[in-house]
Amino acid sequence: MVKTLAKCIREYKVASIITPIFIIGEVILEVIIPYLMADLIDNGVDKGDMNYIWKLGLVLALVALASLVFSALAGKYGAVASAGFAKNLRHDMFYKIQQYSFANIDKFSAASLVTRMTTDVTNVQNSYQMILRMAFRAPFMMIFAMIMSFRVNASLSWIFVIFIPIIALALGIIIKFAHPVFTRVFKKYDKLNNVVQENLHGIRV
Repeated sequence: MVKTLAKCIREYKVASIITPIFIIGEVILEVIIPYLMADLIDNGVDKGDMNYIWKLGLVLALVALASLVFSALAGKYGAVASAGFAKNLRHDMFYKIQQYSFANIDKFSAASLVTRMTTDVTNVQNSYQMILRMAFRAPFMMIFAMIMSFRVNASLSWIFVIFIPIIALALGIIIKFAHPVFTRVFKKYDKLNNVVQENLHGIRV
């Protein structure tokens, strides 16, 4: 399944590769900002060194601007990659359906095919965009945040180590209970499309 879906990326491989790169750059800069702020307060504000405050303040502004640029570029190329991926997937599905035999048509109802071409493709598109952005952002944010927190205060940083497994367990429980609900919803989508199709066919013209 993954290999089949991966073939739909095609001309959007570059956008799919550079999006995580921009995300990682954004994460690194976001993690650096609090560290620079602490340095500004400790060595600038507390000591009353205005020259140091101005210099580090300028560095902070540039880092924040660079982080904003990385975020905007990641959003742009992530949207391009996911939308292009969905376009190719719909294209391939449409031409595959055109080759269906009568046995295939009897097995898959028109309502089911409409759901596959619309709702399911949109869900796959959103999932792909989440993979490109959040699947890279969250782990790297955790890693770099832990590194910086250990540099600032190693004893307090153990809070991260304690709570990460708890959060992971909570997410696992949520996913376990949510998956059957999504399965039931997808089946109801087919019924909804079937009812709408029957109503449209019954409309007087």
